[in-house]
Amino acid sequence: MASFTCSYIHFSFSSIQRNPNFNFSLPIIFSKRREYKLIQINASALSNAPSSSSSSSKDQSDIKVTKLVTFLGKGGSGKTTSSVLAAQHYAMAGLNTCLVIHSQDPTAEILLDCKIGTSPIKCNKNLSAVRLETTKMLLEPLSQLKQADARVNLTQGVLEGVIGEELGVLPGMDSIFSVIALARHVWFFSNVNHDKKNENFDIVVYDGISTEETLRLINAASRAKLYLKYLRNIADKTDIGRLAGPSLLRLVDEAMSLRGRTSQFNGTLSAEIWDSLEKILERGSSAFTEPSKFGCYIVMDLNSEISVKSALRYCGCAIQAGAQVSGALGVAYQHSSAESVKEIQRNFSPIPFASIPHLGLPPDWDAMLNTLSEDTRNLLSPPTHGSSCLSPVQFDLARKSITLFMPGFDKSEIKLFQYRGGSELLIEAGDQRRVIYLPPKIQGRVGGAKFVDSSLIITMK
Repeated sequence: MASFTCSYIHFSFSSIQRNPNFNFSLPIIFSKRREYKLIQINASALSNAPSSSSSSSKDQSDIKVTKLVTFLGKGGSGKTTSSVLAAQHYAMAGLNTCLVIHSQDPTAEILLDCKIGTSPIKCNKNLSAVRLETTKMLLEPLSQLKQADARVNLTQGVLEGVIGEELGVLPGMDSIFSVIALARHVWFFSNVNHDKKNENFDIVVYDGISTEETLRLINAASRAKLYLKYLRNIADKTDIGRLAGPSLLRLVDEAMSLRGRTSQFNGTLSAEIWDSLEKILERGSSAFTEPSKFGCYIVMDLNSEISVKSALRYCGCAIQAGAQVSGALGVAYQHSSAESVKEIQRNFSPIPFASIPHLGLPPDWDAMLNTLSEDTRNLLSPPTHGSSCLSPVQFDLARKSITLFMPGFDKSEIKLFQYRGGSELLIEAGDQRRVIYLPPKIQGRVGGAKFVDSSLIITMK
């Protein structure tokens, strides 16, 4: 059985002026990923998704997908309010928009003056809204599994006896079914498995249960790839895996084919099914780094120091989760100090920053949206052609160094791990782990690290 070692390296760096006794515990990891580069965005990519596509790479590159937008922040900082404001902004700009809410919080209903149910309802021109309820969402996948099981007869009828309506929601199910529900609208995970019963939207604004749950959702596809790799090893290299693997794969493939995708198991090898699942996860994880497909905004109450500090922390956590942070939004009140707002903006630099007005009740949406500043409009609007975004990872080949932008973290909270001979780094911070794949010219062992201006600078030997 293959083995590897993990080295925990302890460094002391006197070069950091703020704390000459700065200590770093280093554990580290590596793999074959693409570098995080400046992304060129084409605004024309924001349009309705097509109903079918070719399997060729050219056709796949022409596919236009729905953009997913979400807001992160401390509870009570204006996350739901910002989601509703953004949805109204997109709708009034002529984009077919859907506000997706996954909580029982009635705030969105009050602001929109619209009863929101578990089926999309038209609130006004170009704007629909829907509330996700996990107790209802688990019924359809169970039904698909039953239909697939009827074909392959894996459980010999046992699954048919399961009554979905009596099943409750277990911890962790909310995030899983959020992914399933969002995948139908934003089309991240498959080019062909689109639910034609659902309306195609230009923008889907997602207001999740909590910021922590949304961060897990963002990180899910990327982390699932590693689990899939180990499951594949078990299926290929153990007796029980070779015995049960093909049947389980066929059940999964049959269930997925019921969503409109042609089954790949007919006459094909199990390896091809594994490869197909891996590609689906790769599409899902890469979408969160593309501004044309995903927008992530950090929200804060400008009058609350706790809210501002939490927002900075969540900004770092979002980057750790693999998201491209689009900008920071501060909810401003009439008595908000312009000087304090500028100071907050400096703390978030180089992340784009804008403020939005506090919403009163009932909100006058026309007046509200017309008074938004140009900075706010530009921040919320889809990216224009040729625009670029901040890269949280920068490589300096000449100096053999890596600069990681990690706002909101203290140097003592960051751990580095290195495995597999120095081809990758594992960064652990904010209850998230991120793998950095190093270019060949700077691969090797870590020689040192220092924390400067919200960035961790790592030097390789």
